Amino acid sequence: MLESNDGKNVHTIPQKIEGEISSSITKNWTDQAIRCYKSNFNCTECSIAQGNYSFVCQMPNVVKVLLEQVGPPTQDKIEKLLA
Repeated sequence: MLESNDGKNVHTIPQKIEGEISSSITKNWTDQAIRCYKSNFNCTECSIAQGNYSFVCQMPNVVKVLLEQVGPPTQDKIEKLLA
């Protein structure tokens, strides 16, 4: 916690280590992760790559972790997403 110029306490969010992946996005297959997986990591089809974001997409790394820890997305989830 820091103190601002006016003497009030300010809560800060600690910066992540560059390249670190949040554990919250490697527990379940999200729609974005499924899209990345199904496109074979084709960034030209990705809404993140087409946006003007100030971060580097970590989705290929997230998908690799999901495949190792959770396994591939279920066909049911894929079909619902692509319906």
